[in-house]
Amino acid sequence: MDKVIYTILMLCSIVPTALPMVHGDGPSTKKNWFKKLPHKNQKATHLHFYLHDIVSGPNPTNIPIAMSNSTAQSPTYFGLIAAIDDPLTLGPSPDSGIVGRAQGLFGSTSLEEIAFHMTFDIVFTNGKYNGSTLTVVGRNPFLREYRELSIVGGSGVFRLARGTAILNTVTYNSTSGDAVVEYNVMVLH
Repeated sequence: MDKVIYTILMLCSIVPTALPMVHGDGPSTKKNWFKKLPHKNQKATHLHFYLHDIVSGPNPTNIPIAMSNSTAQSPTYFGLIAAIDDPLTLGPSPDSGIVGRAQGLFGSTSLEEIAFHMTFDIVFTNGKYNGSTLTVVGRNPFLREYRELSIVGGSGVFRLARGTAILNTVTYNSTSGDAVVEYNVMVLH
């Protein structure tokens, strides 16, 4: 019985060390990539685009997925959780060139003002950042002129990114709920 347990423990200790060799993009590949980083020479990149949050019409890009029983009576939509897949464009017009998509979740988290906790990825689908992402997290008090969200990570060109996104609402239709929001993003990567 002791030999069986010993053999199982021995096999369990060997398997985790062999796994990186099985998959070419495993921890050892990432470790080698990290060692090659020029830690002293980070790059600062400024990005500018427009997010189109579409709540109305036949093809909304912002849909509620959960809410509390009292959300409908709340002037701040407190308790609402929604999913977004908003287009990002070069200009404020919806016909402007597509840069990517903002994909993620947000929740209405304030009893005092319309403010959302947002967690989403900026997924670049065109241009020189195609295939890369930035991860955005933060509090968005929507009716204020300027808001700031944190860039907490990324992938592709933006691996290990950190920075800030300054938001400014360009248009907001209080009847439909549709909005166009300007994003000025500064990223260290």
